Amino acid sequence: MERLWGRVLRASGRIGLCLAAAGTLALLCAGSASAANQREPALRTRAALLQRALQCPRRLHRGGRRNAVLLVHGTGTNPEDTWSWSYERALPAAGFTVCTVRLPDDALGDIQTASEYVVYAVRRMGSLTGRKVDVIGHSQGTLEPRWAIRWWPRSVRPRVDDYISLAGPHHGVVGADACVASGNCWPAVWQMASHSHFLAALNSVDETPGAISYTSIFSDTDELVQPSEPVPTAALRGASNVRVQDVCPGRPVHHVGELDDGVVWAVVIDALTHPGPAKVSRLPGDVCTRQLVPGETYQSAFNGNFALYSHAAEAFERHPGVRSEPPLRPYARGHG
Repeated sequence: MERLWGRVLRASGRIGLCLAAAGTLALLCAGSASAANQREPALRTRAALLQRALQCPRRLHRGGRRNAVLLVHGTGTNPEDTWSWSYERALPAAGFTVCTVRLPDDALGDIQTASEYVVYAVRRMGSLTGRKVDVIGHSQGTLEPRWAIRWWPRSVRPRVDDYISLAGPHHGVVGADACVASGNCWPAVWQMASHSHFLAALNSVDETPGAISYTSIFSDTDELVQPSEPVPTAALRGASNVRVQDVCPGRPVHHVGELDDGVVWAVVIDALTHPGPAKVSRLPGDVCTRQLVPGETYQSAFNGNFALYSHAAEAFERHPGVRSEPPLRPYARGHG
């Protein structure tokens, strides 16, 4: 156990390094109209792989009173280590049906490929339920849904109601910049660097397109998603951007801690249970006393954090780096 814990601590440091106006209005409207009319990209990934990656309960069907929620995990992890000990338990207890998607290559490969899994998941869930889908992503898992919404404006964008970002590296992170500077980095980490072609394309024209309620939650004490000042990399133009420390000054919430923190949970539930995005003004007066996600204990939170970091440590060792950022797909070229 001590030996494994040492590996986790060393790898977590490595992970931190590697992750670690009318004219204007006319332009925006023209961009939005163009996106709505464009031909959507065909999915390159085999249908069987997309189907196996989506896990939903058998009771997912039409007639539900609430939207089903899709959970998307982050870099170097999987659905079990990210969600099974936190939101995958707490959301059903709160009355929500939950699906998860397993991104390929432990989410260390090309995010454009991983995004196809989210495209399929949203389409499938919407078809099964006859309702819109709410999407919650953590870390890199906030980017795949945005990419799907951006480039599939007819089949994905109208099917998403709430988009909730937990610790999203939306404008790049300093750790990824350092990794890229070394000349050998994982494909997904290349794409999370602040000057990547991927992020330039993703953030072009409109960061929050469509009639979707966007909420982005982040923490000043997140050791991986930085910078948080002067302009937080996790903030999105057009979203309800919620800094944990603006709600509860001095509250320490680290990167994985957003998965078990009680204040983050309160913001998420506010977004899911009200029209529009989250509003801090609606949070209960005692929100800062809520330490954990409902049903969590300090032991289960520790175990969940340990399992996630352990898997990430092994994944980063198992998958090789590459010498350059994956090229943009044809549909995104000219935007990055």
